[in-house]
Amino acid sequence: MVFSGLGLHLGNLSRLSNAQSRSISPENFSGEKGKGGMAVDGPAARQARGLGQGWKISPYVVIEPGATFTLADIEGQGAIQQIWMTLARGRLRHSILRIYWDEQAQPSVECPAGDFFACGWEEYAQVSSLAVCVNPGRGFNCYWEMPFRKRARFTLENRSEEALTIYYQINYMLTEVPEDCAYFHAQFRRTNPVPYKDVYTILEGVSGRGHYVGTYMAWGTNSNGWWGEGEIKFFMDGDGDFPTICGTGTEDYFCGAYNFDPYVPWMLAHPGQSGGPQSRYQEFTTPYAGLPQVIRPDGVYRSQQRFGMYRWHITDPVRFQRDFRVTIQALGWRHGVKEPKYLPLQDDIASVAFWYQTLPTAPFPRLPDADYLEVD
Repeated sequence: MVFSGLGLHLGNLSRLSNAQSRSISPENFSGEKGKGGMAVDGPAARQARGLGQGWKISPYVVIEPGATFTLADIEGQGAIQQIWMTLARGRLRHSILRIYWDEQAQPSVECPAGDFFACGWEEYAQVSSLAVCVNPGRGFNCYWEMPFRKRARFTLENRSEEALTIYYQINYMLTEVPEDCAYFHAQFRRTNPVPYKDVYTILEGVSGRGHYVGTYMAWGTNSNGWWGEGEIKFFMDGDGDFPTICGTGTEDYFCGAYNFDPYVPWMLAHPGQSGGPQSRYQEFTTPYAGLPQVIRPDGVYRSQQRFGMYRWHITDPVRFQRDFRVTIQALGWRHGVKEPKYLPLQDDIASVAFWYQTLPTAPFPRLPDADYLEVD
């Protein structure tokens, strides 16, 4: 059997394939063979004056306020293998990435660029994971494999009031896609604040067959104290009031423990003793999960703590056959009581759900306007 080139890993990297490697960037908008670096005019033409064709004349694009730019429009059958981009200028929450598969009018990915790359607070956070890497300075990389059968179209909308400068490269291959390959999806949501005693919905309204592969959350606290007691719940294939899968706490789901604080387990092991590590939230970034971003108050204008967390279900995808829904509780501790007691929180929570499924894609909730997306 001829190897399609899909599903690459170290164990099969030596296999030959008839897949054709292609790449789209501002130096080759079509991705055509032998058509890269041919520009004779572009945004860097002045810097390349005297050098001539082939000398970095079109390395980036500028998207004007309110405009939407088509990053790539690929016809045929194949798979996206890697996306790299950097937004040299522009607001991350106001740069909306959309991906359309085959001939669908409905996007299967609709998300602010920063949140898509696990940077949800308009700030750089270094991320080292298998699916997403964010490298100095603001180099956004995505390694989710994204098969398509007829067409793949990428757009970027600039909702800010200033021009957006973007360098990008989309690497893909043209190859035959097996019948059992599903389509990549990503959906952004934000609730600010979460109503008292309401759960936060990460994803709902999904219909079809597929599997859930990841969660990114940008969590802004609006109260003092620990905020991550809430349980994540996965409802699948007709589940009613109660889910099939229920987590034990927010930091547990994101593969941490005890408040992401090295001091807490030491304190529990040494009751009544002083010393030990300093109590603080500890950032970490690993292949499958991380807390890469902790934004702390500065005592002047930066008031609330904010957190960015990811959890990739690469080795443990959550599979569904007909329908799927994901929620998480915003839950902390109530202070000033004799016995410990939970406190439902009213926090600023945004999320990106990542999953694969069969088409068609169900309509997404309407993306909030620029003012609601604003990070204060």
